[in-house]
Amino acid sequence: MDQMPNWEGFMIPTLHVLSDGVVRHWREFQPLVADRVALTDEQRQEMLPSGNQAKYENRIGWGVSFLTNVGALTRPKRGHYAITDAGRQLLKTFPSGVKENDIRVLGKDPRSPIRVYQKGERSIDPVDPIAVPDAETMTPTEQVQSGVERIHAEVAVELLERLQGKEPGFFEQAVVQLLLAMGYGGTSGSGSVTQLSNDGGIDGVIDQDVLGLSRVYIQAKRYADSNVVGRPDIQAFVGALSGKADSGVFITTSRFSDGARIYAEGIPTRVVLIDGKRLTSLMIRYGVGVQVRETYQVVEVDEDFFA
Repeated sequence: MDQMPNWEGFMIPTLHVLSDGVVRHWREFQPLVADRVALTDEQRQEMLPSGNQAKYENRIGWGVSFLTNVGALTRPKRGHYAITDAGRQLLKTFPSGVKENDIRVLGKDPRSPIRVYQKGERSIDPVDPIAVPDAETMTPTEQVQSGVERIHAEVAVELLERLQGKEPGFFEQAVVQLLLAMGYGGTSGSGSVTQLSNDGGIDGVIDQDVLGLSRVYIQAKRYADSNVVGRPDIQAFVGALSGKADSGVFITTSRFSDGARIYAEGIPTRVVLIDGKRLTSLMIRYGVGVQVRETYQVVEVDEDFFA
């Protein structure tokens, strides 16, 4: 029996299946991809060690996630995917198969529609495969931890794209929910989004006690990667805080300029800056906008048992 392709080996077959331009749900095209690579019935029935997903579906899912992040696939609606012009170019360039690193090299060409963000171009830096240690040199625990880190990096990229694709009101509500999840609402506090108009530069308020004597004021900017938050934005937020509070939180999906950070550090008003990278990290850590898909338990021998 031929070996099942790894997740990279499923990328070009996936693009072939979607090359007709039809928008398909992932449940619809995964069996078609399996047909294209001629998986056997035994391979289709092979499960992950957790037993909750077929191995081939998991590998196709990894490929689809990467193709979506680099712009080769688009997600018109939840769970549905379609090929893009970048995906067609990828299929034309690598008709027989492609590696992740090949795509990253292609993305460095400014003429290529493939978008692979390099260090410093985006708040979220996808995991560089060259920097990942060879699995053969890693302990099993290191392999698990490395895998989790990579999954989180992929999810972080998708989180940011989802947030940037929603309306500003949704983003404002999301950051309020995040701060409440972090415990800033206290044991009986509350949080809310201010009116979308005439908010005076304040997008959200969290009461840390029932009477609202202690409050956290929030400014939330749903910006594209290229729209950097500058010093004037922070100055405007500080002005909005005047007379209300001596501290606040400024959250953006993009990043802050050096001037903005220097200004925030040098003023009496305490302003915490959270960029896209830190935002998605906090969302993953506190379970906002994500859900636990699988849980693994790592065991060791109980020395007390054998004492």
